[in-house]
Amino acid sequence: MKIRRHLKKIMCEKKNFFFENIFLITRNNLPQCCPVFLLSFCIIFSTIICLFSCSKNQESSDVKIFKYNESAGISTLDPAFAKDQALIWACNQLYNGLVQLDNDLNVIPCIAKSWNISEDKTIYTFNLRNDVFFHKDSCFKGARRVVAEDFVYSFNRILDEKTASTGIWIFEHIKKEKGSYCFTAIDDTTLQIQLKEPFAPFLGLLTMPYAYVVPREAIEKYKDDFRKHPVGTGAFRFQFWKEGIKLVLLKNDNYFEKDTLGNRLPYLDGINVSFIVDKQSVFLEFVKGNIDFISGIDPNYKDEILTHQGTLQPKYKDKINLLRQPYLNTEYLGFYLGNADKDLLLNNKYLRGAINYGFDRQKMIKYLRNNIGIAGEKGIVPPSLLSEYDANTLGYNYNP
Repeated sequence: MKIRRHLKKIMCEKKNFFFENIFLITRNNLPQCCPVFLLSFCIIFSTIICLFSCSKNQESSDVKIFKYNESAGISTLDPAFAKDQALIWACNQLYNGLVQLDNDLNVIPCIAKSWNISEDKTIYTFNLRNDVFFHKDSCFKGARRVVAEDFVYSFNRILDEKTASTGIWIFEHIKKEKGSYCFTAIDDTTLQIQLKEPFAPFLGLLTMPYAYVVPREAIEKYKDDFRKHPVGTGAFRFQFWKEGIKLVLLKNDNYFEKDTLGNRLPYLDGINVSFIVDKQSVFLEFVKGNIDFISGIDPNYKDEILTHQGTLQPKYKDKINLLRQPYLNTEYLGFYLGNADKDLLLNNKYLRGAINYGFDRQKMIKYLRNNIGIAGEKGIVPPSLLSEYDANTLGYNYNP
């Protein structure tokens, strides 16, 4: 979520940048019936790299267009189906929810300017802003202000089986009475949500795109075509989408958020998303200044841009600014033990431990990952997940 919030913030700043997310989460694809022993040979990648282009590649000095590529493609602009990174980034520019995350992952106001929680922690009462409007669209007769009933409709839409949303799970703690979920619009600016029991992460779940507000009028008019004709409240409004080729979003002149100096956001005039699949081609477009942002550095050219110490190659220092941040991701290797045959040599945990001592994780991080990440010498839990990373945590260092 921090990546998503960081991207949204930068899209509202006067910068062109290239964001590189080179972290791959290794999934255990072994059959569930097969026991696996995790090696402490785990490389904890807890660093995210953002590369900001220093060059000016705008077609006009008066027009600020942010250009990035989405190799994974975008299948929908409906927040009800924003289940992966590509869809979340796009929907994050088009819509808003009750709350949002700041750069430190704290829940802060968005369309809800404040909220109260009952003593038993089951009733949340949100006080909404009265200056938030949906994007101008033919489904409205005029300017259409967001009211509490819009959230009731949007949340019930997620829970409706006919919608088949991938986000139905975020509302699994909502109380249900007489066949209806306990979303209540007390008046236009007051929304109440009641839970079945206390659930501390609930506010955090409301920051997800699944909880973004959409207008009933647009859903009823466009039906299934809402996926390619989105109407939201976000900093950018939909302009054009030729699937697999280009997506264009334009500045929402009536956006409600402002910066700390009182200037209305966003600073950018628009966003241009391309869908080039070949990452080598994307990288070349970035180097030429035709793209401000791409996600993921292909292993074939990571050495081209980064040294083994994880710093920029000298030839790019005048073209790119490097930003590093913590990022939650863990990679590991495991022993496959089959059906746990008693005669299997690897059943001996001391042998497995001995093998663990044979990996130089520090060297692997430096030369295989260009120093992006932290060697997992203190167990499999990333240090950024713990408030105090215990130096005495058991693990494995390099000790052949």
